[in-house]
Amino acid sequence: MTLAIWLDGSLREADSAQVSVFDHGLTVGDGVFETVKAVDGRAFALTRHLHRLAGSARGLGLPEPDLDEVRRACEAVLHANPAPLGRLRITYTGGVSPLGSDRGTAGPTLVVALVDTDRRPDTTAVVTVPWTRNERGALAGLKTTSYGENVVALARAREHGASEALFGNTVGRLCEGTGSNVFVVLDGELHTPPLASGCLAGITRQLVLDWVGAKETDLPFDVLERAEEIFLTSTTRDVQAVHRLDDRPLSGAPGPVTGEAMRIFAERAADDLDP
Repeated sequence: MTLAIWLDGSLREADSAQVSVFDHGLTVGDGVFETVKAVDGRAFALTRHLHRLAGSARGLGLPEPDLDEVRRACEAVLHANPAPLGRLRITYTGGVSPLGSDRGTAGPTLVVALVDTDRRPDTTAVVTVPWTRNERGALAGLKTTSYGENVVALARAREHGASEALFGNTVGRLCEGTGSNVFVVLDGELHTPPLASGCLAGITRQLVLDWVGAKETDLPFDVLERAEEIFLTSTTRDVQAVHRLDDRPLSGAPGPVTGEAMRIFAERAADDLDP
């Protein structure tokens, strides 16, 4: 349970931290965010997350965030909410604005909050969905608060006993999950879709590329049907094997390539909390 939240320059008690009903992040989803894993009161890969936050803000046309302030806010929230494992959420919006798509002049809103979380299982089930990511859209590759598509797809996954839903893009290529990147093993080699597919430049995705090695490959969506192994990466999942895709079981998950990726990631992440 969050005890204190950072809101626009200071810590507030959770019950008194209030954002205007006219905030553009609420009314039209005009905002960007980062979710950061917190381990024993320290944020993992925070520098990378802050750089991505700034890039998403630029892509959305928001004022450049003060990353020193955001870092101070994260440290204050972590200190005020001790937890062995937590989900630190940074939200940066267009601020109080008129009702409509135009932004106001009040300036952006910054919120940082933390909630406890549990370690994820080593394996999970996923489903594919008929909806697509638009790799040419204005929000492609940005981590924005406009998450309605993800809410719908994740609800579909939950209905089928899965924890994630996988999207293709408008040209039928494999893209990403609602909140994860996807890797597949083909003939013993590890592949993941390129950023040109429209997928998010995931922090964990990049660390797996750097630490484990994988090919960024333009893959057809139906590659999932013949992949020997599949795994997901995200801030809260780290590296997580897939044991079922739709109605297809992937026996033996995690497989050898996934197991090695899990081992390497855990070791390297433990050695450096801000890689």
